[in-house]
Amino acid sequence: MASQQVKESLGTLNKDSFVALLTNLIGESKFVQNNPPDLIPEEDKVVKHVLDVLLPYSTTNGGGPLLINHVTYFPGRGNLIVEYPGTEPGKILSFVGMHMDVVTANPNDWEFDPFTLSIDGEKLRGRGTTDCLGHVALVTELMRRLGETKPKLKSTVVAVFIANEENSAITGVGVDALVKDGLLDKLKGGPLYWIDTADKQPCIGTGGIIPWKLHVTGKLFHSGLPHKAINPLELTMEALKEIQTRFYRDFPPHPEEQVYGFATPSTMKPTQWNYPGGGINQIPFECTVSGDVRLTPFYNVKDVMEKLQEYVDDINENIEKLDTRGPVSKYALHDENIRGSLTLTFDEANAGVACNLDSRGFHVLCKATEEAVGHVKPYSITGSLPLIRELQDEGFDVQTAGYGLMATYHAKNEYCLLSDMGQGYQVFVSIISQLED
Repeated sequence: MASQQVKESLGTLNKDSFVALLTNLIGESKFVQNNPPDLIPEEDKVVKHVLDVLLPYSTTNGGGPLLINHVTYFPGRGNLIVEYPGTEPGKILSFVGMHMDVVTANPNDWEFDPFTLSIDGEKLRGRGTTDCLGHVALVTELMRRLGETKPKLKSTVVAVFIANEENSAITGVGVDALVKDGLLDKLKGGPLYWIDTADKQPCIGTGGIIPWKLHVTGKLFHSGLPHKAINPLELTMEALKEIQTRFYRDFPPHPEEQVYGFATPSTMKPTQWNYPGGGINQIPFECTVSGDVRLTPFYNVKDVMEKLQEYVDDINENIEKLDTRGPVSKYALHDENIRGSLTLTFDEANAGVACNLDSRGFHVLCKATEEAVGHVKPYSITGSLPLIRELQDEGFDVQTAGYGLMATYHAKNEYCLLSDMGQGYQVFVSIISQLED
């Protein structure tokens, strides 16, 4: 089928149908908040509305062309694989990553009800409009139109709606389980478009994340006699300065970061500080500073973790060489055989992604974006999307895009623009039509 015929067949986004579906999805957002153990999402509440739209065009219920597979690993937490068959075996493209869970929302913090879709001009407002129920509705509309118009395509088009994207600590629920069971293996035959970023441009790079904690012990004593104490706060500040200095020496800005358009190079910084309390006239015994490394994908996560541990081991061994603060500041009390010490621990780390810029899938996405949006400017972020790195490691040609707004991602008063979603639909249609040639 000629590419122009594909475009004519699939047309433009049916905005009334899209908004009606999104209204139903946002109405379920309260029940798909993902913040265990208190809030366990029930993604099947979203699945139900998607099925209401697509089943009339399915092989089982409506005598249509769509093949639908509802895959559930935990009760109430389903995934949905929807396939529109093409005529050429092995020729395939897929839209994956439209997740049916959302982050939490406190209605008291919002200017409108987060769990009900409200419309303000072009703004579609509610929790999940940008991330990611808006994309669930958008790709559902694309698959509905395929089922309705039945264009004769060479390529099989697959949509994979997933559970449990917002909590990587829990596994075996969503796309990781689908991959493990081989249910997505055939998607390796063509480009896989992960639809869960924002701002209408190809997102070609993401960052890795290494959450860390530095626990520092000293010696508690009255602040009026600081020479009898080892101040863990001072030790932490000096040690962290040394660690950061070494990190930026060993992991400087990488030349590929400019090619991919990363806004920042790799960074290592503190974000939280905890200590046991006590009076202001008391130097505490211990404190903990926590933070993260945001690592561009051109460095190896394991290498960084090993280096950070080396820095800490060296500081512990040579703790008296650290800069001190004031005439009685010290990190060892020899007469008492006490030394300050640092202990470094890590939470789960994830690597970033650099999409393949030589892939036909990437070039098709760029051309489609230019056609629909009017310009194309790929970008990268040091935000972390661990699921797509896992897909890339498994051999999938992952490209990423999204049509919500980065400024409202995980934010209160979340919204997307109807016009942006309409352009996203046009991007999808252009991708399908280009891959027919």
